[in-house]
Amino acid sequence: MTLMKFRVIIEVDEDGMFVVQCPSLPGCISQGKTKEEALDNIKDAIKGYIESLKKHGEPIPVVEEEVVEILA
Repeated sequence: MTLMKFRVIIEVDEDGMFVVQCPSLPGCISQGKTKEEALDNIKDAIKGYIESLKKHGEPIPVVEEEVVEILA
């Protein structure tokens, strides 16, 4: 097993639910009543997404992230 890291975006919807999406994996979205629950749920969703990619012989996206600095 390989440790993989994915960037996720967390937003609070109009009902107060925490909605989390993983931009590297299109359509990989989950939610929870708390931030912690939402993060646990997206981890499960990402695992399922990766399992599906493997099952169908699809490549797992290579995720690389950099921090850039700008003067504003």
